[in-house]
Amino acid sequence: MQTLSLNKIKKFYGDRLILDIDNLELYEGDKVGIVGINGSGKTTLLNIISGRELADEGTFNTHGKLSYITQLDSVHDDSCEHMLSRFTNKREYCETMSGGEKTRLKLATGLGKNASLVLMDEPTTNLDIKGIQLLEDELTKLTGTLLLVSHDRELLDKICNKVLEVKNGNVKLYNGNYSNYKYQKQLEEDYAAFEYESYVREKERLTKAMQEKAEKSSTMRKTPKRMGNSEARLHKMGNQKSKKNLDNAVKSIKTRLDQLEVKEKPRELKKTLVDINKKDEIHSKILIQGNNINKAFGSNVIFNNAEFNIPNKSKTVLVGDNGCGKSTLVKMIVQGEDCIKSSSKLKIGYFSQSLDILDESKTILENVMESSPHGESFTRTVLSRLLFTRDEVYKKVEVLSGGERVKVTFAKIFLQDINILILDEPTNFLDMATIEAIENALEDYQGTILAVSHDRRFLSSVASRVLHIGDKKINTYEGCYEEFIKSNQRTFVNDSYEDKILLENKIAQVIGQLSDPTLASDKKNELDREFMELTKKLRSTKL
Repeated sequence: MQTLSLNKIKKFYGDRLILDIDNLELYEGDKVGIVGINGSGKTTLLNIISGRELADEGTFNTHGKLSYITQLDSVHDDSCEHMLSRFTNKREYCETMSGGEKTRLKLATGLGKNASLVLMDEPTTNLDIKGIQLLEDELTKLTGTLLLVSHDRELLDKICNKVLEVKNGNVKLYNGNYSNYKYQKQLEEDYAAFEYESYVREKERLTKAMQEKAEKSSTMRKTPKRMGNSEARLHKMGNQKSKKNLDNAVKSIKTRLDQLEVKEKPRELKKTLVDINKKDEIHSKILIQGNNINKAFGSNVIFNNAEFNIPNKSKTVLVGDNGCGKSTLVKMIVQGEDCIKSSSKLKIGYFSQSLDILDESKTILENVMESSPHGESFTRTVLSRLLFTRDEVYKKVEVLSGGERVKVTFAKIFLQDINILILDEPTNFLDMATIEAIENALEDYQGTILAVSHDRRFLSSVASRVLHIGDKKINTYEGCYEEFIKSNQRTFVNDSYEDKILLENKIAQVIGQLSDPTLASDKKNELDREFMELTKKLRSTKL
C-alpha cells in the first residue's frame, strides 16, 4: 500500500532552490534513510511531508496516521503507556530532564502512536548505546513506512532497506542499506569517470584524424611544369580524386564528432580533509591517572572510589549509560581535580559538546588564529580543507550552522599546541563525509586520544581500549570497541538479564498458585494484583 507520494515539489529559501523533487513514491514496509551534506534539505523535506512547512510548488499525499519525531518537540501522550514503559520511567516532560531522558520520552510518544508513516530527525541524539539498541529493536518491528534522517551509520545499516540521497536539490532513491548505498555511489562515480575519459579520448582521436586529413588535402602537390599535357591531365585527375576522398573523409569524421554523445565531466564534490598537526612528543608512560575518585551531586553518587589511567599514545573511548558520569569525568580531567594526576607536560585539546571555545562575535579566522602558533597562510589552508574557503573565513561564528561550528572547533583545537585530544561527542551535527574525514585523521594521529561518543562506528574506528563506567566504577578493557562489546554482550547490552529471569520465575510461581481450585477469594485477589505488578515490571525491563 502506498503511504507517501510527492509530485513536482519545489522549495526555495530566498532565491536558492533547496528542493526540486520530480516524483517520489513510498510504500508500506519501506524503511528509508535520508542522507546528504549539512544544509542539503533533509529536514526541510520532513517538514514539508509533515505539514510544518509549505512547498512553493507541487503536491504531495500521505495515507494513514503520521508521526513526526523531531528534537524540537516537547510533547508526551499518556495513551502510549506500552511504549513509555519500554523507553523510560518518566511520564512528564520537563526542562530539567537530561538530553537522553527527553529523547527517550519523545521516541516513546512518537512510536506509541502506531502510525503508518513515521518521520524521524536525528533520533539518536543524546541517547546512550542501550537507548540506541532499544530504538533499533522498535524500528525493526515497525510495519509501516519510515523516513529517517540520521548520521548514525550503524543504525542506517541495521534498519534501512532504502536510502534517499538529497543532493543539489534533487533526490535519488537507492535500494539497500547505507553500506549498499555507498557501494552503489562508488560504482556510479567510477562509471561516470570512465565514460567521461572514454569520451575525451575518442573526441581527441577524431579531432586529430580530421586535422591530419585536412592538412594532407590542403598540401596536395600541383602538376609539375616539366610534365607534358597528357601526363599533366592524368596527374591532375589523380590529385583531384585523392583530394576529394580526403575532403569526404574530413566531412565524415566531422559528422561523427558532431554525433558523438557528449559526456559532462563528473562534478567533483569538495571533500573534507583533516590533518592533525604533529606536536612535540611527551615521553611519560601514563599521561593521566585517577585514584580514589569520589563524586556526587546531592544524593546522586556518580563515582565511589573509582580509578583509571590513560597511557601515552593510547586511543581510549569512554562509554556507559546516560547519566553515568562520562562528561563529568572528562570535566574533572580538564579542570585538574585533586584526585586526578596528569603529566606536567600535558597540553590538552578539549572538544566540548557546548562548543564553548568559540567566540560568536568573532570570525572563523579570528577564532582559530587566537590560540594558534601558526600564521594566517597555514591556518587558511587548514580551514580550506574543512571547506571554509576564500571570504568564508570572515563569516562570524554566530551565523554558522551547528555542523559548521563543530568544524571550526576542530580546526581551532587541531591548530593549538597540544599533545592529547579529549573529545566529548565530537560527531554531533556533522555530516557523514566530515565524520569519516575526522575518523581517518584520528586513526592516523600518533598522539593520545580520550573520546566520549555514542556513535558505534566512530568508536569502532578510533578505539584501541575502552573505559566503561558502571556501578559507580570505571572498568578498563584493553582492546578495541567491538571486542569489548563481544566480551560483555550479556551484561553490557542487557544488564537486566538476571532481573528478567527472576521476574519470569516469580510470574510462573504466581500462575501456579492461581491455578489452585481451592484458593480463597481474598488470596486470589492478592495474587492477581501481584501478577499484574510483576508483568508490568517485566514489560519495563530493558532488553
